[in-house]
Amino acid sequence: MAGERPTTLGGRIVALFSNSIVNVILALVAVMWLVPTIGLFFASLRTSQANSTSGWWTVFANTHQLTIENYQALLGNDAMMQSLLNTVIIVVPSTLLVVAIGAMAGYALAWIEFPGRDWVLIGVVALMAVPLQVAFIPLARLFGSIGIFGTYAAVIIFHVSFGLPFAVFLLRNYFTNISAELLEAARIDGASEMRIFLRIALPLAMPAVASLAIFQFLWSWNDMLVALIFAGPGSQPITVEIQSQLRQFSSNMDILSTGAFISMVVPLFVYFAFQRYFVSALMAGSTK
Repeated sequence: MAGERPTTLGGRIVALFSNSIVNVILALVAVMWLVPTIGLFFASLRTSQANSTSGWWTVFANTHQLTIENYQALLGNDAMMQSLLNTVIIVVPSTLLVVAIGAMAGYALAWIEFPGRDWVLIGVVALMAVPLQVAFIPLARLFGSIGIFGTYAAVIIFHVSFGLPFAVFLLRNYFTNISAELLEAARIDGASEMRIFLRIALPLAMPAVASLAIFQFLWSWNDMLVALIFAGPGSQPITVEIQSQLRQFSSNMDILSTGAFISMVVPLFVYFAFQRYFVSALMAGSTK
C-alpha cells in the first residue's frame, strides 16, 4: 500500500514480543524464578516435623500445616534478634559511607582539576580488580594490632574499603555527563564547589546514587564471608547466625527457613523502594 512504512527487523521483533502468547511464556518464566522464594515462604510457615516429612507444596491441600509459631519463636530467639540488629548496625553505616565518600570523590575526579587526577582514576579502576581474599590476612593483622578485630568497626571498614572503588568509578562516570555549561554558570554566579556539588550535581545524580546504595546495601546485607572472619561473637550478622543454627544431624528448618525469609524480605523491600531510581540509572546511558 502506498505510503505504508516498510516493516523493519526491529518492528517485527517488537511485534513478536507484543504477542500475547509470548507474554504468557514470559509470565511463566517469571513464576518459575519465584518458585524458590514462594517455597521458602511456605516452609517458614510450617512446623519442623511437617517440613521433614513432606514438601512445602502440600500446604495447598493441607492448609492446617500453616502456623506462625516459627515467627513467634524467632522473635523470642535472642541470638537471632541480636544478629538482625547487628546486621542493621553494619549495613547502614557501610552503605551511607560508601555513597557519601564515593559521591564526593566521583565529583572531584570528574570536575575538579588537581595534580595526578588521571593517575588516581587509574588507581581506582585497578582497585576494582583486587579480590577480597588477598586482603583478609593483612587486614586481620592490622585490625588486631589496633584493637578493632572482631568488632562492628572491622566489618564496616572492610565493606567501605572494597565498596569505594566501584562507587567512585560509577559516580565519576555519571557526573561527567552533567553539562559543563551548567556548572560553569554556577561558578560565575559565585557558587563554591561544595555548593555546586550539593545543590546541582548531587540532585542530578540521584538515580546513580540510588543504584549504588542498592548495590552496596545488598552486598553488605548478604555478606557472610567477611563477617565470618572479622565479626566477633557479639557482632555477627544474621547470615552468620543462620549458618550457626545448622544442627549436626538435621537441617533445623523451623529456624533456618524463617530467618532466611526475613533476611531476604528486607533487601527486596529496599530494592522495590528504590526501583524507580534504579531503572532510571540503567536507562540514562541510552538517553544521554
